[in-house]
Formats: sequence, structure tokens, C-alpha cells
Amino acid sequence: MPITKEPNGTYTARFYITDAFGKRKQKKKRGFKTLKEAKQYEAEQITQKACSMSMTFASFYELYMNDIKKRVKESTFENKKNLFEKKLLPYFEKMKVENITPVTIRAWQNEMMSQKTKSGALFSQTYLKTLNNQLTAILNYAVKYYGLEYNPCNKAGSMGRKHAEEMKIWSIEEFERVAESAKEKPVTLLALKLLFWTGMRIGEMLALTIGDINFSKNIISINKSYQRLKSVDLITEPKTPKSRRQIEVTSTIIEELRNYINSLYCPSEKTRLFPFTKSLFEKDIKTFAAKAGVKIIRIHDLRHSHASLLLHKGLDIATISKRLGHENIETTFKIYAHIYDPNSQRMIEFLEELHTKK
Repeated sequence: MPITKEPNGTYTARFYITDAFGKRKQKKKRGFKTLKEAKQYEAEQITQKACSMSMTFASFYELYMNDIKKRVKESTFENKKNLFEKKLLPYFEKMKVENITPVTIRAWQNEMMSQKTKSGALFSQTYLKTLNNQLTAILNYAVKYYGLEYNPCNKAGSMGRKHAEEMKIWSIEEFERVAESAKEKPVTLLALKLLFWTGMRIGEMLALTIGDINFSKNIISINKSYQRLKSVDLITEPKTPKSRRQIEVTSTIIEELRNYINSLYCPSEKTRLFPFTKSLFEKDIKTFAAKAGVKIIRIHDLRHSHASLLLHKGLDIATISKRLGHENIETTFKIYAHIYDPNSQRMIEFLEELHTKK
């Protein structure tokens, strides 16, 4: 259908496309300032619906995101969208997918590796790795579903590292020093104790409700996770299926939880124990660690501290993996392999166990 000029001077594009089910549908979009813009839009839409890799990266991104939106968590989708719109679309959006080469990707990688944050620091190695993974994922999708001949990311090579940040842990002595300085803020103190003595994730702790505590059996049930997304509190499914678990805790922790709950106003089974966000505890851990003269660690490092404590005390890797909610013991070992003594019998037995499962 011809592009028409409206009385207000703008242009309207009208055309037909055939959808994924073979049905012919009319598409229309108004408000183009020039005839050229309207024609470009029409041509791109027709190319997109034809599933041709001659479509632009921006058009393919639209297809990709529309498809995966119902297949991933809302938080995952929003994080992905944020990464693409800030660091991938500005570079690739006008390129045809079929024209993206390994050289193109390496040029983008070099640009990302030279960019700096607002504070003046280079992007972290983990952030660079995440960006590269997102580009790899969308082009893998193009190969699998849209006939792209190969993924140029595979030839370009990667950038960044998955576990680039140094893992810092607190010993029991260091934790107790921080706990002493945190006594002035009981809510934070209890939260830090839960994270250090259970190894649960911060999102899991923030999602805890009173009904998740079994006071007679000294067990905390992990069955959900909390996130703050676009200024909205979200309670979601746990990170993975194995993240649903029950964590045994000491009677001391149970008693502290009981006393804390008794101090709340009209609590119910569905009352969140910690109606706060991660940022509060990130700030507090820095404040109280500095006050105690102990090295500052991340909130997630409390989970690492718990795992390290169990490993050093000789608890078997399978039990630790289950307690942490990892999908398998291989994941646990990859994260904490450096804690093992490579000459120990325990290490040899563990490796032999992995080998026999292959």
C-alpha cells in the first residue's frame, strides 16, 4: 500500500506482512516526519517478518526480546534489556545482523574494555563478561532460529572473566568483632547473623516471612526470593529449582528470631522479617566493618564465609552444596576449589567421584 501524507504534514506507512502462522496482516504506523523515514520503517518491518538476517540488529533485538519475555523472570528480562540498551544497541543497532563479523565484535569489545564508569574506573571484568555473554546469546538465537550461518562471537573470542572479583571471607573472629559493633542496630545484626551462619543469599533472606520459620525443628525454609525492580518490591521464585531447600539453624538463632518477631507490630505468617532492600545492608556492613577494624566485604561474601567455614571444618561437599542451594556439587567445587588442599585425600576422593559420574 502507498505511504500517505497526512494533513499535518507527517507520513503514515501502511503495508501487509505475513506472521509466523501464515496469516496476512496489515501494519500501520503514523507520525513519520519524512517520506524517507516512513519507507525505511516499512522496508525494515517487511524484512523482519521475513526472518531475513539482512534486518538490522535493532529489529532482531525486538524479535528476540518479545520471544524471551515470557520465558525468563521479570528481573532477568529487565537486566538484559538494560544491558542491551546501554551497551549493545548504541553500537550495533543500525548494522545488518548478517554483516556483523568477528572483527566488528572485537572492535566493540575493545571499546567496552576502554570505557569507564562515572567514578572513573574501567568496567569490571565480570561486567565485561556479562556484556559479551548477552551478545553471544542473541546471536546464538539468530543461528538457532533464524538461519544465521554462524555466531561471530565464537571466532572473536570473549572478554572479561566470570569470577574476576576476589572472594573475601570473614573468619568467626572477624565476624564476631563486626557483630559487636552492630549491636547498636539489632535488625542489621540479626540479618548479618543469618547470612553468616546459614549461607543463604541476600534475596532469599529478604523474602523470608514468619511462616518460613519452623521454631520446633530449628529449620528455615527457603522458597522465594526478593528483588527491587523499578522501585517495586517483587517476590519471585528462587534462583534455581535446587534453591528451594530447608536450612538447619542453631537454637540460638531460632531464639533470636523469636524475640525479634515478638517485637514486631501485629505480625502474621506472611509478614516479611526484613522489609528492607539490599542497599541498606550493603551500607551497614561497610559501616560496622570499618568501625570494628575488619576488612570490608560484600554482602554476598557472607555466603562465601559460611561455605569456607564448613569446608575448613571438614563437612562433605555434597552437604554443603545442598545447604547453599547449588544445582550440583560441581558448581560448589568450582567456586570453592581454592579452599581445598590439593594434596588432601578428601580432594582426591572428590575428583574420583566426579570422574566416575561422567
